[in-house]
Amino acid sequence: MTIKTTYNRRSFLKTSAMTGGGMMLGFSWLASCKPTPEEVLNMPKNWFDINAFLKIGENGVVTIMSPNPEIGQNVKTSMPMIVAEELDVDWKQVVVEQAGFDISKYTRQLAGGSGSIREGWQGLRMAGATARKMLVEAAAQKWGLPADELSTDSGFVFHKKSKQKIGYGELASAAAKLEIPKKVKLKEPKDFKIIGSDRRNVDGQKIVTGEPLFGLDYKRDGMLVAMIEHPPAFGLKLKSLDASKAIAMPGIKDVFTFNSQPEGFDRQWSDTNAFPELVAIVGNSTWQVLKAKKALNIEWEKDSDLENSADHEVALAALQGNAPKENARKDGNPDAAFKEAHKVIERTYSAPLMPHNTMEPMNYFADVKADRAELIGPVQTPEYLSKTVASVLGLPEEKVSIMMTRMGGGFGRRLYGHFGVEAAVISQKIKAPVKLVYTREDDMTQGTYRPAYRVTFRAALDKDNKLTAFHVRGGGIGSSLIFENRFPAGTVENYLAEKQELPTNISTGAWRAPRSHFMAIAEQSFLDEVAEAAGKDPIDFRLELFDRAIKKPVGKDNDYDAERYAGVLKLVKEKAGWGKEMPGVHRGVSAYYCHRSYVAQVVDVVMEGGLPRVQKVHCAVDCGIVINPLAARNQIEGGIVDGIGHALFGAMTFKDGQPQQSNFDKYRLIRHAEAPLEIETHFVDNGIAPTGLGEPSLPPIAAALANAMYKATGKRLYEQPFVKGKAVPG
Repeated sequence: MTIKTTYNRRSFLKTSAMTGGGMMLGFSWLASCKPTPEEVLNMPKNWFDINAFLKIGENGVVTIMSPNPEIGQNVKTSMPMIVAEELDVDWKQVVVEQAGFDISKYTRQLAGGSGSIREGWQGLRMAGATARKMLVEAAAQKWGLPADELSTDSGFVFHKKSKQKIGYGELASAAAKLEIPKKVKLKEPKDFKIIGSDRRNVDGQKIVTGEPLFGLDYKRDGMLVAMIEHPPAFGLKLKSLDASKAIAMPGIKDVFTFNSQPEGFDRQWSDTNAFPELVAIVGNSTWQVLKAKKALNIEWEKDSDLENSADHEVALAALQGNAPKENARKDGNPDAAFKEAHKVIERTYSAPLMPHNTMEPMNYFADVKADRAELIGPVQTPEYLSKTVASVLGLPEEKVSIMMTRMGGGFGRRLYGHFGVEAAVISQKIKAPVKLVYTREDDMTQGTYRPAYRVTFRAALDKDNKLTAFHVRGGGIGSSLIFENRFPAGTVENYLAEKQELPTNISTGAWRAPRSHFMAIAEQSFLDEVAEAAGKDPIDFRLELFDRAIKKPVGKDNDYDAERYAGVLKLVKEKAGWGKEMPGVHRGVSAYYCHRSYVAQVVDVVMEGGLPRVQKVHCAVDCGIVINPLAARNQIEGGIVDGIGHALFGAMTFKDGQPQQSNFDKYRLIRHAEAPLEIETHFVDNGIAPTGLGEPSLPPIAAALANAMYKATGKRLYEQPFVKGKAVPG
């Protein structure tokens, strides 16, 4: 495969000289790994850091700057594997440094939508392949030989006829002076050596030994600690503040009110925060500030409606009774098909608001001067944080520097960087470097939350138990819900999808696999019930629908590949031994498409004391080429455990606008003993370019669990959470 070395009107590559000799290739979309102790031993003496550059030292060591945020999805290992593959370098010679935010050099410094590998695939390969071609050309000139007679392997250029070889480090300076090639040839997947092999997390040792990596680890001399106090309920605002006791306490520098969203600021989509007016407490240490925070005397007053979870349920139910003004999608004549149906199945599913519960609470460091601002911390969207901070502080955007740390979880929560803005405003007011730290209670009660959802499905069967019509109407608190062009759209002639949304003053936003995590539960549970009504095996029933979409699809906007979708179902059916007798074990199946990947799962459940115990999960995944199988399996397993836990227990409830769960003593997470005893993952090997992986395994698992629990109890599940806080046998 040959590709041009430019993309979207801009070049990914450029060269420049390095001190001490060496080669640098600047390009977009790179993210990689930190050096292990072994790799550090032979580092060149004259490395210097430049954002968005690949560097080759005189001894052949390769450093890749990593612009993409790392939230645990392991891009700091998998992305450099792509570069190293095309560069044809020994993986042991690759190290990386985390890049700061720089929109002039990078085009997607964002962690979200399972898009890092997918969006970086071509650019990363291009960077490695271009470097390799320039190194080969430098060797050709040095030896006076045609470049097409040379080959590369493990950081060396070879001329097999004359048995000559030379290392990349010896060629780097000469290669850096060459013209960038207009075209480069990429490897065929069959020739991959690094891609497709297991590579351990390059930050793993630092994580387990406690070396500073995360935002909470960051320290600087002279740094103060800040905390915030926000209204205890959504719909309240500050009325009065008496901070006299707090200010008099040891180590406290100041207590003041501030607004992180002043009138007229340039609002970004990520500026989702119901509490812009806050109280800041600033002091020398976390403990001193925490004690002073508790000494504040604050009065709050009503600013808008104080919402209740019970009211949300009533409002969503009422909303379902009102037809939307416009249909999201309509195929055929659904009304007529339902009137003529031999059998109609209708079911409604609902789920409450949920917090993200990252293990690392929100935090950010800021050092704001009169003419510039430096921010360091964990955020998924540095570009939008930069824009908001510049607008709020009244600085040019180029004067705002953002450095990203590793994140102790994101799940969508750190897409909304208001905590970084708050740190910047506090630093500006206190005129000192500050690290803002949220307590766990701050984190859980200040949003942003997964919306509450409610969806109703209807299916029509004819006398031959063929699906003739399908209708879905769904809405959410602060969010629409329906993916109108996803399965089973395209499989049935008469189809209707309707979207609804209910306003709220509670901050809502993306939660791992946004909307998909709920729609998969509802849709796949409903399809199981329809299959049962039709007297068909649940996998065979789904495969019949996919067969229709393959042979004669309805509509032109279907956003899935029916053959790939059916393929993961067939694979999981085979690997799980679907249909075999397993006394005492109850099985459920589910399959879902999101983030351009396909996942099918079979869950084996035993019931103990009326509660489910997951014995095994069989999982089939089609995400294209798998870069790092070890990391990919970890991603799949993590999504499965997360999905099971939240389906069983997850719920954030509100009373008069106030969150009723503020810490893990009241908000139930899955425990180690409740995780599946075994997870078996199978990847489809199809050679297709990689798609998303961080989120796709979570949505289908809860439906497979619900379907298995129905087999065990005879009772269908229509509401989340399934267990509501009880302990599952472990």
